[in-house]
Amino acid sequence: IAAKMNKPAKVVVTSTLQSLEWRNSTRLTGDVVTEVAKLKEQPGGAILVTGSTTLVRTLLRAGLVDELNLLIHPVIVGTGQRLFEEEAGKLPLTLAHCAALGTGVVHAVYRKP
Repeated sequence: IAAKMNKPAKVVVTSTLQSLEWRNSTRLTGDVVTEVAKLKEQPGGAILVTGSTTLVRTLLRAGLVDELNLLIHPVIVGTGQRLFEEEAGKLPLTLAHCAALGTGVVHAVYRKP
């Protein structure tokens, strides 16, 4: 898994790190929305976001998300951070794929129509 993670180029959005040690990584500087919009215009593969609810919310608000891959776990915790903001507005999506994994986790893929 590490080899697959190290190979592709990575753009890191951070407000704390000044240098990056992970191979093939560059730090995104400037306005996040502007810079991600520029990245989307470049040729290449999909842009994936992992580990940042704040970044996902920012990109959703800016209309820069074309697809959401959600892993829905069969656990109710009753508290926690919301992924979707109440004031974010409506984003119409179409279910493109849905599969139940052996663990009970549901993988749902939603795309812009």
